[in-house]
Amino acid sequence: MLDALRVRDFRLLWAGRFVSLLGTWLLTVAVPAYVLELTGSLMATGLTLAAEYLPLLLLGPLAGVLSDRWDRRRVMLATDLFRAVVVAAMLVVDSPGTVWVIYAALAAESAGSILFRPAAHAYTPMVVGTGPLLSSANALTALTDGTVRLIGAPLGAVLLLAFGFPVLIWVDIASYLASALAISLTTRRPVAAATPTTVAQLRADLEHGLRTIAGHRMTLWLLIISTVFTLANGSLSALLIPLGVNELGGPRQAGLVVSGIGVGFLLGAPLTRALIDRVQPRRLYAWSLLATAAGFLMLFTAHGLAVALPAAVAIGVTGSMSWAVPQTTPQRTLPNDVLGRVSAVFFSGEALATLIGAVAGPAIAQAAGLVTLTVLASGVAAASALLAAAMLPTLDTLIPQIDDQ
Repeated sequence: MLDALRVRDFRLLWAGRFVSLLGTWLLTVAVPAYVLELTGSLMATGLTLAAEYLPLLLLGPLAGVLSDRWDRRRVMLATDLFRAVVVAAMLVVDSPGTVWVIYAALAAESAGSILFRPAAHAYTPMVVGTGPLLSSANALTALTDGTVRLIGAPLGAVLLLAFGFPVLIWVDIASYLASALAISLTTRRPVAAATPTTVAQLRADLEHGLRTIAGHRMTLWLLIISTVFTLANGSLSALLIPLGVNELGGPRQAGLVVSGIGVGFLLGAPLTRALIDRVQPRRLYAWSLLATAAGFLMLFTAHGLAVALPAAVAIGVTGSMSWAVPQTTPQRTLPNDVLGRVSAVFFSGEALATLIGAVAGPAIAQAAGLVTLTVLASGVAAASALLAAAMLPTLDTLIPQIDDQ
């Protein structure tokens, strides 16, 4: 799983991503908990998640086109610096009347992430190739996610209680600056000569990316299935912090649950690395989604950490696998020059589903109860598993399609 770390540029990218993610995850519990403290409103808390995903929904496909046209290294560097600036705006929030600044800052931060994510997704195969090192790189990315989930959420809750909200904002600012420094140290790679970026050209590039997805059955169904699953995940994620605060005992308990998901990602990363090159994407994706649906049902009907923590760990393990399949398969089976556009469409689909879930989840929970929402969301997640089993094509093997870099 550690093979990709032999590549210097990947080490820098991985380290920078780890630091910036840690800074962001320190706010995962802190921002919703702070909004809940200021407003006392579940809807206001859920809107923090919606604010992050709305720009991705609106701008995602365009960002993918730009990430395929521009120097991806420069895109990542510039967006890290931009996000450091906009996060600083949250320092002024200290009353219910200023909570809108948090929404605006989260939206602006997300706008920067819109360009960063497809650029990073497409840049990784350029650094490590599409062979076993790509599996290693994606497994390490999942490991990073797990580690950050493990330490970021509870540490953020502790720092929030001990030092207050502004300290966490300063740490997040510093993390983006550290990531920018790491990216600046990577090797400059030759890029194709830029052509004029006109509206007509952007439209043509976007249409080409959409045609690529529509004409590639595996990618098309991965997009549909991941979007359906994210609808369920988004509806429950919007209530994860309120679940911890209201049902499990407080912000620290909420942080422990998020950490449990992180532990699962840590455990799932090497397992995913072992399976992703050996098991058909259809089978691995279907079983991981079905197991995640069962984990949702356990977690969101729990009334104590004795049930919630094992359920959270299970969700992390299977979530690591369900993340890896739609991440790795298009990287291996599509041309690199369209990966930015394709990944941005994936992110936009996930954003739409998350946005709907972030609004609908709290509304359904308030109207019909958390148990009703949990059953509905778990059913949608299980349906996505059935779709994967029924609709994804079977590949004889991935290995002949993979280069050996």
